[in-house]
Amino acid sequence: MPIIVTGAAGFIGAKLVEKLLTNDEKVIGIDNINSYYEKSLKLDRIKNIEKIKKGNWDFYKESICDDIFLNKLFINKSPKIVVNLAAQAGVRYSLENPESYIQNNLLGFSNLIECCKKYSVSNFIYASSSSVYGGNKSLPFDENASVNHPISLYAATKRANELIAHTYSHLYKLPTTGLRFFTVYGPWGRPDMAPMIFAKSILCEKPIQVFNYGDMERDFTYIDDIVEALFRCCYKPAIPDINFDAINPSPSTSDAPYRVFNIGNSSPIKLLDFINTLEKSLGKKAILEFKQLQPGDVKKTASDIKKLNEWIGFIPKTSIIDGIDNFCKWFKNYYGYY
Repeated sequence: MPIIVTGAAGFIGAKLVEKLLTNDEKVIGIDNINSYYEKSLKLDRIKNIEKIKKGNWDFYKESICDDIFLNKLFINKSPKIVVNLAAQAGVRYSLENPESYIQNNLLGFSNLIECCKKYSVSNFIYASSSSVYGGNKSLPFDENASVNHPISLYAATKRANELIAHTYSHLYKLPTTGLRFFTVYGPWGRPDMAPMIFAKSILCEKPIQVFNYGDMERDFTYIDDIVEALFRCCYKPAIPDINFDAINPSPSTSDAPYRVFNIGNSSPIKLLDFINTLEKSLGKKAILEFKQLQPGDVKKTASDIKKLNEWIGFIPKTSIIDGIDNFCKWFKNYYGYY
């Protein structure tokens, strides 16, 4: 049975597809190749995928907002595992273009999970985000913490995905697993994220905007570690928690087949230290331009990953030094900085 991966031309999606194909799975990729960032990067990721096992790979340049397309696909292909990595990403962009988040992250998600229910999918995995923790101050973030105070529309849509998933797990016994990603980085990353923005600015000798005057921490997590966890979750559908206490309910489990996990490195790094590591790997000093905190930004993130470790044995293996070095080598080669 084929595995559907949405957002297959995206940073995480493309890498997961490569992993699945390398392990002899048949994969159906869906991506609308939108213009949120450069299309050429997305198309090059697809070219990388096609070099692996083209016979086990089908790709559809479509949107999950198109429920007619999705229904036809599920009828014709009968997938049993669906991984939803399609979404409108970015916290700051949600301030400028909220409609895109409503369409892709709510309507698209609802279309997809409805098809999973209708066509008896046995495992639905979807991308949530560390941003759901909003203004929480208690670190590291634990899945049992309150996530009812999002500070961006992006975060609100991701929390809504978790709630919709629980409803489908409860009503229709659909196994759903939500993964709260913490700042993913590495080769083939997104141009709108800090590593790409900073690396380009350093190499072009342009100022880096450092928000909150540098008082920021992020739980940077290397792409290969993220994909390994996703891969393992594909083969372990959520099950009801036999110890679920309905009087004192856990937000991350249920008496339905529903789970939510943090997926991070569990070793947050200060933003200025991250920039310093980039400088060493690139061999150039950064020009820093300190700015106040932007609306929607979270000052610090740190993941508690004990639950994911207990579930699938997840232990991140890539140090920040090795991860940034791998990223910088790819960045200079791909964009022609010699």
